[in-house]
Amino acid sequence: MVKCIGVLTSGGDAPGMNGAVRAVARTCLNKGIKVYGVRLGFQGLFNGDFIEFDRTSTRNKINLGGTFLKSARFPEFKDPEVRKQAIEQMKKVGMEALVVIGGDGSYNGALKLTEMGVNCIGIPGTIDNDIPHTDHTIGFDTALNTIVDALDRLRDTSSSHQRCTILEVMGRYCGDLAINAGIAAGAEIIITSESGFDEAEVIERLKASKASDKTHAIVVITEHITDVNQLAKNIEVATGFETRANVLGHMQRGGRPSARDRVLGSRMGIYAVELLEAGKGGLCVSEVSGKITGLDITEVLSEKRVADNGIYEDAMKLR
Repeated sequence: MVKCIGVLTSGGDAPGMNGAVRAVARTCLNKGIKVYGVRLGFQGLFNGDFIEFDRTSTRNKINLGGTFLKSARFPEFKDPEVRKQAIEQMKKVGMEALVVIGGDGSYNGALKLTEMGVNCIGIPGTIDNDIPHTDHTIGFDTALNTIVDALDRLRDTSSSHQRCTILEVMGRYCGDLAINAGIAAGAEIIITSESGFDEAEVIERLKASKASDKTHAIVVITEHITDVNQLAKNIEVATGFETRANVLGHMQRGGRPSARDRVLGSRMGIYAVELLEAGKGGLCVSEVSGKITGLDITEVLSEKRVADNGIYEDAMKLR
């Protein structure tokens, strides 16, 4: 039976990570398992930057955004020698297994450690919802609500000034944020990597909208598709709509986690400990049709998640 487990957060922060860390810590303590928090992700694992948790360590953390364990990019972890040194740091405190909370890069690190004899379980913590085979990732719901709130505010001023407003949101490889936010906020146009981007088509649709006495418009677009400031200029010249571009940026990552993310993080954290207690590694925790389960990390990493075509088709019916 495992006697000591570590937990770290890696990659981009996501609201709800603290709830997952708290759940790992409290589940371990309730089972008599020693538990350490690892500061600064895999970098902290390499440096031996550990905090032994007790019952008070995760008190008043579930409601906080970001990650109190902090996160850091550490590409050096790809080097097997660096991983060996990290394992030696774990051995110094008796840490036998690890819970890794993050995205696909974090999953890769967890898989490599498992292959070297240290059981690891991944938990999907990323606002983009871009991890395959899970209904939702921790942080997605909070980020989505942040975007919808921003769109509601932008619509107020767009309507007042009869403008077209473009909002660029995160989700480079998966358009779930843009599609769901666009539907929820009643956007006229939603552009994602899955939908493709045709500037001429966008302009024609906005021309038609303006001709139908529509006095304002909202366009939601995922990042890295086009220069939104230049797009705004082109739309204004072609349609006569005064147009403004906005980039929401890292505001999408911050803020107190929604109830949905707090509960999801808690359930996933509990299950991760149960998997390690059963002697399993190389798995990631997923939500499938509302049920928490464990899947092979290799299988998950072999695919790229894209936005649900059904959701996008529904969005097109509402325009």
